[in-house]
Amino acid sequence: MNSKANFKDLLLIAANELKDLTTVENPDFRLEQAEYNETTKEWDIIVSFLVQNTNLRKTVFEIPSFSLEYERIYKRLKINSQKEVMGLYIFEN
Repeated sequence: MNSKANFKDLLLIAANELKDLTTVENPDFRLEQAEYNETTKEWDIIVSFLVQNTNLRKTVFEIPSFSLEYERIYKRLKINSQKEVMGLYIFEN
């Protein structure tokens, strides 16, 4: 890799930054994408994790598989070569 961080480090940094955004006991953080920008010396990464589904609809007409308790969301982060989070962005998959 081009910087001092490896993929495992990037995931740990992201999980630490994002852990307060979920109330799920095991949010299952996943590193979905990682790209190093040699010019800016920053990692641009996409991380997904589970959160409570706040749009649950429980009616007799709902198909059970469409009323899941959790949903996976995605966030984009920029991490510099000192392993500091420089930005957190909304990411639509």
